[in-house]
Order: sequence, then C-alpha cells, then structure tokens
Amino acid sequence: MATTSTIPGPAGLPLLGSMFDLKNDSLGTFLNSQRAHGDVVRITAGPPGMRGVVYGVFSAEGAQQVLATESANFRKDNHFYQEVRESFGNGLLTSQDEDYLRQRRLVQPLFTRRRVDSYAEAIAAEVGAVTAGWHTAADSTVDVLDEMTRLALRAVARILFGTDVEAAVEIVERAFPVMGEYVLRRGFSPVNIPRDWPTPGNRRAAAAHEELYAVCDRIIAERRAAGQDAGDGGGQDLLSLLAEAESAEDGSFDASELREQVLVFLLAGHETTATSLGFALHLLALHPEQRKRAHEEVDRVLAGRTPGAADLDALPYLTRVLKEAMRLFPAAPAIGRRAVAATEIGGHTIPAGADVIVAPWVTHRHPAYWEDPERFDPERFTPEAEAGRPRYAWFPFGGGPRACIGQHFSMLESVIALAMILQEYDLEAIDTEIPVSSAITLRATGPARCRVRSRTA
Repeated sequence: MATTSTIPGPAGLPLLGSMFDLKNDSLGTFLNSQRAHGDVVRITAGPPGMRGVVYGVFSAEGAQQVLATESANFRKDNHFYQEVRESFGNGLLTSQDEDYLRQRRLVQPLFTRRRVDSYAEAIAAEVGAVTAGWHTAADSTVDVLDEMTRLALRAVARILFGTDVEAAVEIVERAFPVMGEYVLRRGFSPVNIPRDWPTPGNRRAAAAHEELYAVCDRIIAERRAAGQDAGDGGGQDLLSLLAEAESAEDGSFDASELREQVLVFLLAGHETTATSLGFALHLLALHPEQRKRAHEEVDRVLAGRTPGAADLDALPYLTRVLKEAMRLFPAAPAIGRRAVAATEIGGHTIPAGADVIVAPWVTHRHPAYWEDPERFDPERFTPEAEAGRPRYAWFPFGGGPRACIGQHFSMLESVIALAMILQEYDLEAIDTEIPVSSAITLRATGPARCRVRSRTA
C-alpha cells in the first residue's frame, strides 16, 4: 500500500505549488491531475508555512467509499463548509451528527414522491410565466442559463412561500450573489480577517445577510401568527409544512431553525436545478438531431397539453437528456470532505485530518466509464447502459446518507420545464462554448445565448 508521501500529484511551482492553477481553474486542475497521475492524487497549494494539501479521489469506487460505504469517516468539517454555515446557517446542507439526523427526520416526510408531485401545477405556472415572452425578446434571443436561474428561483420560492413569492424573490436575487461571492472568497483563502471588521467586503456581505434573514423571519412570523396555510390554492406551501413538522422524538423547528432550512432550500433548490436545465437547453440547441427527437417525444406524449407529474415516466428521452446534461455540467462539480482517520483508497493511504475532494466533474469524464466523454449522447442513460456502469460513475446529487433530499423535486421541475419549453419553442445556439468555474455550485462565466422561434405561432 502506497504511503502518503508517495501519492502522485502535480508538482506546480517551487514555492507555491498548484495555488494559481487551483485559483484560475480548479476543475481543469483536477481533471488534468487525474489524467496525468491517476485516481488518487495529492495537490499542494500555497507558500511555505501556509501550504494546504488536498487529496483528489476520482474513481467511481473511491467516490462511493467517501460518500457512502465509509461516509462516517469523511465529514463536512473543512474550512469551506464552515464559511457556508456562517453565511447560510446550519441547515441540512451543512449540519452534522445528531443535528443533521434530527433535521433529516423532520424534513423527510415533506419530500416524499407524492408530496413533491403535488407541486407540479405551481412549477408549470412559473415556467409559463417566465417563458411566455421569449418569442418577442429582442432579436428573439435569450440567455438560457439566466432565464433558467430566474425560473428555478421563482419556482422554489413559490413552493416555499406561496403568495409571498414576489418579496422573497426580489431580495434573494439581490442578496444571494453577494453572499455567494463572499463565501467563495473566504472559503478558498488560507487566511481570513474576522467577519466583524468593518471592511467594504464584510459590510456588503453583512447587509445582504441581514436583508435575507429579515425577509425570511418576517414571512415565518406572519405565517405562524396567521396560524393557517398561506399557499396559492395548490395545497400548503413548504414553509407551512416545515413550521408544522413535529415528532415526539425530534420536537419541532424553532424560528431560527426554520429560517436556516428555508435558506438552504433557496440556495440548493434553485442553483442546482437552474444549472441542469440551462445546460440541457444549451446542449439541445447545439445538437439538432437530439433536439428533433426531444420535440417528437414531447409532441407525441403531450399533444399540446401542459405536463404534470404523471408524465415523467412517459418522457424517458427528456430524462436522458437531463441526465447527460448533469453528467457534462454537474451542478456540484466538486464535493469536499475531511478524513477523520487514515483510510486506504485505491491502494493509497489518505491521512487522518486530510481534506478530500471527490469530483463529479472528473468522474463523469473518466474514460473507464464513458467512451468519448466530452460528446453529448443521451443514449448513455438507457436502462441497459446505466446497469452496465458502477453506481458512482454518475453522482450529480451526491450519494450515501447525505444524498440530496430534493432529487425528485429537481427532476420533476426539470422535466416539466424542458417539456413546456420544447413544446413551445425551437432553439438554436449562438454561444457554442460556455466557460465555467466552480463556486458554491457550477457557474457559467460567459453567456449561453440561443435564438428562439415559436413553434405554435
């Protein structure tokens, strides 16, 4: 078994290691490290005395070990997750141990398939509202990533807040980018000044934090004072259900815990779905053969009507398109953990206390599992093809006991939105290459413009 000192990795610069490579293109650095050095790599970054070390684990088997079979040994104790906690609270995304188990038990009944399916009508209404004017846009051009971000935020806010959606969306659109950049900057910096120092960056983040917390607290207080559902006719909104969640074993959420769950759902529930949907549209706009097949399936199955939850199983090609988009552009491209004890992975020893990265961005491009991995091919996700691959060759929703609780919600929203858009519009890509970077989630650093043409005009 190889020791820590013999784990291969990029040499980088003599004094700074791979610091600039990680800063400028962390996803490319991970991918190149796997191609050059294998499935377990050691990457150093930073000057002497402040040097950090991260261990990349890139095989499907290694990802399964970190996220599932030995998940208790790989915790969310790293510096990045601590920064997320301090900005967005200790909700399901960041909590651990008994806090996490209690929260998960209280929240799980709200994410059953039957409950999530009841939101289909609200999702469809938001899709219609966001895309209704596309054919009258200037030059009939839209940026599909921007539009899907707007759609996903409105959909999750409506399901969380019911009739209070407008006030929440306006503030989230303003505050989230500020807080996200702040977390990213601090999460990847070896040294940070205290948050309460009155620097311009700290003050901007504190103002965004206060505004976001205030709107959540106001809506929660009004909802509890009313003592009844404030939804929009489609059943109770998620905030009402969270406020009512209770068990003899776990009690219920107090106001601050409610706010933290709401913030996590807003963050994780819109950025991830927006990424999957936006890139699915971009890829279809680039590939006319696959786009034609998707149009044909939508026309045949829906025959002009609005899709609902019952249509998901009847739209298998759209589901494959979305899965292939999530393979190429996973919303969580790199997932960090910290090892509790020394662990053998792939013949190498990861030391106790080490920061470990598993990276869907890399594993989803691993030539051992994916032939011609950069090619867009939804047929990779036929049932037969999926059965022939390791479980963790594809893991855009994470895995193990901390797999994303909103996976079905994301797929429901994505299939409904994709079906409604393809029913109404044909798309042709203007921007063929979309540069990306890794923030809290995958982020496009350039436009994703498409020409749109109404199919029903």
